[in-house]
Amino acid sequence: MDIGDLERQGPCRWVLRPSGQMQVPVVIFADDQLLQQMDQMVLQQAINVSQLPGIVSASIAMPDAHWGYGFPIGGVGAFDPDAGGVVSAGGVGFDIACGVRAIRTGLKLEQIQGKRERLADLLAARIPAGVGSRGKLVLSRSELDDMLQGGAQWAVAKGYGTEEDLRFIEERGRMEGADPSCVSDQAKQRQRDEVGTLGSGNHYLEVQRVCQVYDKEVARAFGIEQDDIVISLHCGSRGLGHQIGTDFLPKMAKEAAAQGIHLPEKELACAKIESDLGRRYIGAMFSGINCAMANRQVLTELVRRVFADLFPEARLTVLYDVSHNTCKPEEHTVDGRRMRLYVHRKGATRAFGPGHPALPAEYKAVGQPVLIGGTMGTASYILVGTAQAMDLAFGSCCHGAGRAMSRAQAMKTWHGRDLVKSLADRQIIIRGASIKGIAEEAPGAYKDVHAVVDATEQAGLARKVARLEPLICVKG
Repeated sequence: MDIGDLERQGPCRWVLRPSGQMQVPVVIFADDQLLQQMDQMVLQQAINVSQLPGIVSASIAMPDAHWGYGFPIGGVGAFDPDAGGVVSAGGVGFDIACGVRAIRTGLKLEQIQGKRERLADLLAARIPAGVGSRGKLVLSRSELDDMLQGGAQWAVAKGYGTEEDLRFIEERGRMEGADPSCVSDQAKQRQRDEVGTLGSGNHYLEVQRVCQVYDKEVARAFGIEQDDIVISLHCGSRGLGHQIGTDFLPKMAKEAAAQGIHLPEKELACAKIESDLGRRYIGAMFSGINCAMANRQVLTELVRRVFADLFPEARLTVLYDVSHNTCKPEEHTVDGRRMRLYVHRKGATRAFGPGHPALPAEYKAVGQPVLIGGTMGTASYILVGTAQAMDLAFGSCCHGAGRAMSRAQAMKTWHGRDLVKSLADRQIIIRGASIKGIAEEAPGAYKDVHAVVDATEQAGLARKVARLEPLICVKG
């Protein structure tokens, strides 16, 4: 099957009806151009996911979807544990709970203009970034277990941030059900001194300006307006999350074979949610979610200290923190029936609509903030979840621009130093841990984030609230 076999069903919505061993349809959200740009592997991987036991409603791909490990990046799948549903490490990804945190500063563009270079230098000096980056926080074995159980709540108790921060984080900063005993010693060892670090790859810290507001009412609820300075943190669970995936994938492959689960692709290795291995993976993966939330919480406090030194008048408050590599139990209505499902979102963002009980009181009337990372040379977006998204995609939407070419291709096409200079000519300051890393993350290596966001809005998954342009980017 290929892209041409898809049927258009509404704005930016394409469907492939079930055939063969498919349990459910494939649904791809994209406009015509984004659909044509998608690798054939996106469709094939979505078809593969549709064949897994206990999948409900559809195997879904978002407008930024591209080839990934097992699941496409930008893939969503919900599984019913009562129908033999499975949990897949490939459906979560190796960077468990990688996500974005948006932070208001209370500053306007004119207040930072004269200190932008100094701000960039201080952020780069005080925020550990890059491959193998290490933080000043070194945890003992018991402290690691406490962090894996406590998440951002643990960090706040240690003096990194405030109780108020927690209200604006998914799960109030702590994923219940985490079980550190399910995390290997090797994974814990890798994390001993990585809390409070950005890491490498597409992770970043950006100082951004709100350059356009699309919905003033929702923006007011989110506490932002034109020319505000906002900070975005994009990072996850670092080495611990990667090791959890590495540890469980071979075990899941063996378990799937023992349980007679048909795997159209070995990278879809999985275990039944209600099995012993499934429960142990969930306990470890929830620990990874807590690790990522603790990491972003510690980084927030490090950023606050930089701003306190340069801008005493600044007041850094968390707008929202949402992950895009998770599997969580959630309640959803399917065909008129309320069900408890395990929703995999791999490179897809939770986007709950108005009135959802998981939202803080300030946002309940308008919906959940959805934070979409772009590239260091284009823009990022703040969207808001819709009621329609709950029906269309289990309250999910895109997570970013989505890669258009591999890192190896990007390095052959661009040179890091040239990128730094060209972006500086546009008043965008780049501070990177390596020239190679900057080249790998060239803006041209990604899809058009504006097209991705427009398709997301046209599909009804989320609405545009504000566009953010980069002023300073600290890269791993």
